[in-house]
Amino acid sequence: MITESFDNNSPAKINPPVNESAPKVDAVIFTFSHEIEKYVVANYDCEKAGEIRMAHGPTIFYCFEYHGKKFGFFKTWVGAPACAVTVENVCTVVNTDKIIYFGGAGCLNKEIARGKVMIPTEAYRDEGTSYHYAPASDYIGIKNAHIVAACMEENKIPFALGKTWTTDAFYRETLNNFEKRKADGCISVEMEGAAVQAVCDFRGLQVYMFFTSGDLLDAPEWTKRRKKNQIKHTQHDPGHFDIALTLAEYVTNI
Repeated sequence: MITESFDNNSPAKINPPVNESAPKVDAVIFTFSHEIEKYVVANYDCEKAGEIRMAHGPTIFYCFEYHGKKFGFFKTWVGAPACAVTVENVCTVVNTDKIIYFGGAGCLNKEIARGKVMIPTEAYRDEGTSYHYAPASDYIGIKNAHIVAACMEENKIPFALGKTWTTDAFYRETLNNFEKRKADGCISVEMEGAAVQAVCDFRGLQVYMFFTSGDLLDAPEWTKRRKKNQIKHTQHDPGHFDIALTLAEYVTNI
């Protein structure tokens, strides 16, 4: 059974290498959007710090300085397993213990406006990766939700707190499962949150996550809530990186 997969009594057959000479950064920011990656490279003085190679191509890690601090940035792959691998390999390229993770997510509450920040407090583990990093449970706690919320409050960024539903199969977000998760307090649905938290807990990393409200499930029919070629308020909105950078500064100053 997948729920019996966690094993902390024997060593892993394969471990991510640790690069003792990796450059120190104050925090690493990552997301999924190729448009945001282009925005960061074009608007910040980025230098390539390294890369992780997999069958579908390289993940490039960048470093840049901002307000006297040094940050890392990379674009990860969609889905819990691929995203978890890139998080595992962060410390092969840079040296940090703080990770800022953000991306677009489906919204389970029609009262939450498109583009509004959603801060997960717990993640429902409807994926497989997290069960290899943490004992079985329905939810995994998002430990730094209160810190993310404090940052949003201080910077007057509107947000909503609530549970998130992490799933491996977005085409199987059925009506019955949607109703269960919404009734349980979930306000968002995405594919990586539970796994990222589990990996970071296991490796002793601090992760600070937020999502931005995208497509809406809380309606008679699913709706994208966006116009053709729209960027603002979508997962490709560069303004969301600005929020992540504000959060990165905040957590390195507390």
